[in-house]
Amino acid sequence: MGKKLCGTNYPVSIAFVVVNEFCERFSYYGMKAVLTLYFVSYLHWDKDLSTAVYHAFSSLCYFTPVLGALIADSWLGKFKTIIYLSIVYVIGHVIKSVGAIPTVGDTTMHIVLSMSGLILIAFGTGGIKPCVAAFGGDQFDEEHVVERRKFFSIFYMSINAGSVLSTIITPILRGDVTCFGGQCYALAFGVPAALMIVALVVFIAGSGMYKKNPPVGNILSEVCKCIVYAITNRWRRSKHDVQRNHWLDWAEEKYSKRLIQEIKMVLRVLTLYIPLPMFWALFDQQGSRWTLQATRMDMALGDSFIVKPDQMQMLNALLILVFVPIFDIIIYPLIGLCRINVTPLRKMASGMVLAALAFGAATLVEVNILKTVVEPAGHGECLLQVFNLAEREVILKVPDTDLLQEPIPHLQDPSEYAKLLLGGASKNLTIMVESNTTSECNQRLNEQKAYSLILYPGASGIQCKLVEDHINKDGNGNAFVRFINTQLEAISLTVGDVGFDIPAGYDVSPYKTVERNRYPEVSCESSSNKCPSLDLGLINFGASYTFVLMEEGGRIVARRMVDVKANNINIAWQIPQYVLITAGEVMFSITGLEFSYSQAPANMKSVLQAGWLLTVAFGNIIVLIVAEGAGLDQWAEFVLFAVLLLGVCIFFSIMAHFYTYVDEEQLAKVYLEDSMKAEDEGELKKIHKEETNLNGIEKSTKL
Repeated sequence: MGKKLCGTNYPVSIAFVVVNEFCERFSYYGMKAVLTLYFVSYLHWDKDLSTAVYHAFSSLCYFTPVLGALIADSWLGKFKTIIYLSIVYVIGHVIKSVGAIPTVGDTTMHIVLSMSGLILIAFGTGGIKPCVAAFGGDQFDEEHVVERRKFFSIFYMSINAGSVLSTIITPILRGDVTCFGGQCYALAFGVPAALMIVALVVFIAGSGMYKKNPPVGNILSEVCKCIVYAITNRWRRSKHDVQRNHWLDWAEEKYSKRLIQEIKMVLRVLTLYIPLPMFWALFDQQGSRWTLQATRMDMALGDSFIVKPDQMQMLNALLILVFVPIFDIIIYPLIGLCRINVTPLRKMASGMVLAALAFGAATLVEVNILKTVVEPAGHGECLLQVFNLAEREVILKVPDTDLLQEPIPHLQDPSEYAKLLLGGASKNLTIMVESNTTSECNQRLNEQKAYSLILYPGASGIQCKLVEDHINKDGNGNAFVRFINTQLEAISLTVGDVGFDIPAGYDVSPYKTVERNRYPEVSCESSSNKCPSLDLGLINFGASYTFVLMEEGGRIVARRMVDVKANNINIAWQIPQYVLITAGEVMFSITGLEFSYSQAPANMKSVLQAGWLLTVAFGNIIVLIVAEGAGLDQWAEFVLFAVLLLGVCIFFSIMAHFYTYVDEEQLAKVYLEDSMKAEDEGELKKIHKEETNLNGIEKSTKL
């Protein structure tokens, strides 16, 4: 077995494998944690396109393991496959990081580099996924079964440790580090790239200590050939031929009954896989829809601790480490004491129900979030709010509407936007402004826009100015801030690291994004020195503010108006949905893998692993289709997914009811009959050769 760790039967080589896996998982999950916000904030894609591309990438990551398994088992072997595809992986990370540097080309170049990098990363991470764990298992001698089992537990811990740390660290690098004048996505992608380089170097460093098994042929390929032969043979043969009990029996002329029986057993399990993608469609939205939901929430836990929206994903990996022993040691034994027969398939169905409940919780959160969102104007409509700076109460009369009829006091904070019907793409409106005198305000308004009508005193009466507003919340949870300068002198401000230069005479600055914080002493400059500093108070998550700069008591002060309400649903309200989805994962995913492995021959485990990974891939495709095609409000989309999963759960439960669990003695009986019924020495040789190949393949079984 080679060198061993001191006083144990563990080979030294597994240390390199575990470190490699930790770094690789840090690399993958760290990059993926910030990916959706990168699409929204850096590439400026809308939320639906960002979600679709995110899940297209995730889907590709789960299609490519089949390719990696074929390459490793049929051509290069696991060691060389890990090396070569890790190089592809590193190149993808580097290209992805370069694409996040603003000075490298234009937007088109950034998109090309980003997509190219993601494709290479998908082939890299997917290609090595079925190889690394199995390669680590290869390092143990056959008699060290206990040590091998403990290795896989350590291996699993390294995966979750890498996931937890990366989903905490990379959002900090993205949001708290400034580079190229903005959020540092280049660093957030660059650190995972560096970790992947470390993973490759560490793996190569252990090269001289590894036990490297040569490629032994791929059972998946053999299964596909047998199935194709059975179908084509049945198609070619005359209808008058002896009928077979099962369509796979038409392969008996070329393949042994043992292999055919094994494939039948595998197909029975794969049939149960048909409903499973819907679970993954919900589960993988933690990194897309749930992250985007978090950007519209209050991310402050207490006065000083701020959670990044993309950091919430670490709850899943953290809760997995907590829930697995709780379910195994407490929950399942308690259910057993109640004499409730909880079969593996019933556990999986329960996991589906929990995932649907998680989306029910997400729906409740989403509905409450919407209370702080301004509903945008539709076709033939616009939104209008009024700032009365005219130093007296005014009354507006808008033609063809009874809106805005109530008197508007001086400096009243607009409570909400009024929706005006334009009857077309645009309309010229003559608004009558009544105070001590009556004046006209002629403005042209366009559909699907939001406006502020600013009323202010002038030499000939009340004047008006129309400015376009920004009602959409910031994709990173920041606030939007603008200023109206009522003074006869220009004023310069610096809010955090954001500068504002506001000309004199009721001019309005454009909105700028400002980080959430308290700003009690904002730097302020004016020619009269009446503005040494300003107290803006708390600039909160997701709000849009208009500050009116006016003179009070011989100095300039800032009067705050709220255009869009701040996020008032705390991010802690996402915890229940993460708890439910993780509990569902424990019951569904872990149980599903255990069930699959117990229901098929050992040499067919790689086939089931490929099938299991493909359910994840197809689950992401479902999200891609819904995100781009459904066009639903987010809360309605969450309800749709929950209802679909419950429906699939009922269908799966019916399938499970009619499923007969495999008797362990059943396969042994088939093997014995297959050997006894061999009619000549050639048939026996064929069986012996096939068993030799399959036993070799068993050693390369993928986890």
